[in-house]
Amino acid sequence: MKILGLSFDYHDSAAALLVDGRLVAAAEEERFSRHKHDSRFPRNAIAFALAEADLQPADLDAVVFYEDTLLKLDRIVSSYLGRVDQAPDYLFSVLNLWSAAGKMDVEGRLARHFGLAPSFFHRIGHHQAHAASAFFPSPFAEAAIVTMDGVGEYDTTVVSRGHGTTIERLYASRLPQSLGLLYSAFTAFLGFEVNEGEYKVMGMAGFGQPRFLEAIRALVTLSDDGLFAIDQSYFLFECPKDRPYSDRLIERFGPPRPPESPFRMAPAGTTPAPGSIEARSAHYADIACSLQRVVEEIILHVVGGAMRRTGLMDVCIAGGVGLNSLANARLKRELGCRLFVQPAAGDSGGALGAALHHWHQTLEKPRSAPFVSAYLGKAYDDTAIGHALARHRMRVHQFDDDESLIDATVDLLEDGRVVGWMQGRFEWGPRALGNRSILANPTRPDMQAMVNVKIKFREPFRPFAPSVLAEHAHVFFEIDPDLPPWSPEHFMLAVGRVRPFAQGLIPAVTHVDGTARIQLVRPEINPLYYKLIAAFGRRTGVPVLLNTSFNLRGEAMVDKPYDALETFTWSEMDALVMGRFLLLKENQPCAPW
Repeated sequence: MKILGLSFDYHDSAAALLVDGRLVAAAEEERFSRHKHDSRFPRNAIAFALAEADLQPADLDAVVFYEDTLLKLDRIVSSYLGRVDQAPDYLFSVLNLWSAAGKMDVEGRLARHFGLAPSFFHRIGHHQAHAASAFFPSPFAEAAIVTMDGVGEYDTTVVSRGHGTTIERLYASRLPQSLGLLYSAFTAFLGFEVNEGEYKVMGMAGFGQPRFLEAIRALVTLSDDGLFAIDQSYFLFECPKDRPYSDRLIERFGPPRPPESPFRMAPAGTTPAPGSIEARSAHYADIACSLQRVVEEIILHVVGGAMRRTGLMDVCIAGGVGLNSLANARLKRELGCRLFVQPAAGDSGGALGAALHHWHQTLEKPRSAPFVSAYLGKAYDDTAIGHALARHRMRVHQFDDDESLIDATVDLLEDGRVVGWMQGRFEWGPRALGNRSILANPTRPDMQAMVNVKIKFREPFRPFAPSVLAEHAHVFFEIDPDLPPWSPEHFMLAVGRVRPFAQGLIPAVTHVDGTARIQLVRPEINPLYYKLIAAFGRRTGVPVLLNTSFNLRGEAMVDKPYDALETFTWSEMDALVMGRFLLLKENQPCAPW
């Protein structure tokens, strides 16, 4: 049976294909369009998924959408009617947008695209899709499920119990009580783009002190039922106009940080001059730090409540909040739970959840092995790569075997070169996990600044992740040495503390607060990447590489060889490895486009 799950029309559109219950393909539309967080109908992702299984639309048995759009519109209208004075034109702008985009006719759009009868199309609730994406790929026969995000139709946090092939909803909170929107409001306040800059807030938090901890705690009341209430006088969640926070937030925390404003911290042990860039940077870093602490406390409260209600120690999390790697680490450390977070925990994962819900809960089909590999996207063989290189007249060296390719790549990395690395199927979810990555030597103190400024063109406070051989990770990081292959640390979804001796050994992947967002690498899951890190480890004594996503600032990660060539050409990357081809920047002509 062939089931296609879809998410689109808000952000991170995606498609996921199940064939007889096996996940054969999953991809975000942005990887093909290169439009970051692309919300449009995922025609490219659909075409890829069907081609991967050699299917035509007529071969599908069901197409499942991840949201009840009419219920969502009902919520928008209801919210507006209670707040006409705050945003008198808001409803009309939303209705015009929905009409122009065809959001009220999802089934019609699907029917036109696939040429199938209406009986083929199904839809489930937003948080139902999140819950299914979290539980059904997990290793747990039974688990507490917590889904938290900005908002679905009405729900913002839902606690459920998963058992076998069923998910039972237990309790929920609704808009405007939204932890996701709280974090997004502060993301905007700190000068970043909502749904894009939340990772930047986490990075900035590492530079700050929790000076505003009590002030932000005062905005939220934790309730005995395991949920929470947010003081709405500080926020504009339901009719946000041009910003999601009110004047009260500005009165309490000062003026918002202007977008793209410089960030520079004073040297340790010194006091920045009032009004200086360093003083302003410290102020906003302290807000970010305090916010992150409070958000972690709220997540601990909600998940702890779910564990008590269900009596279970196994926990599955989805929704955008599930991508908060600092919070995930605290959950494991302080609650002692076994935690599974599906790597595309945000809205793109709703496509996977929609398909899984139909297969398991609707059709009552048995579950398969747990999710351990995020390499579900498109691959390009050496023939396709060679054609792209020839078309653009690139000067390359082609290797006959993996060992020679790896030796040459390690030579470059050991010498301090920055290498683009494109191999196999691209990753499902927002993290680069060694198939569409930019790699560098983590032992070089200057490497973090070099990659941030010269390659990625991004903010200096953004940390880089270490990819480390799973069996050696506990030597360098304070983590369990026996983590199973489905654990969040394999998907860069949990932060660990770098051991004191290692902080000077791998400075380029050690954040200012002594932490790192870890990726464990196993030979059975990504053999070529494992061999590369192992070879680097034999050469240097450090089986760790700096790994960041293969893209420039503001772009989606690369998909095809042309994307990789363009990024390689327009950045100061030193080398590019695609398949068994190696390109050196110094050997190339000027941009060949």
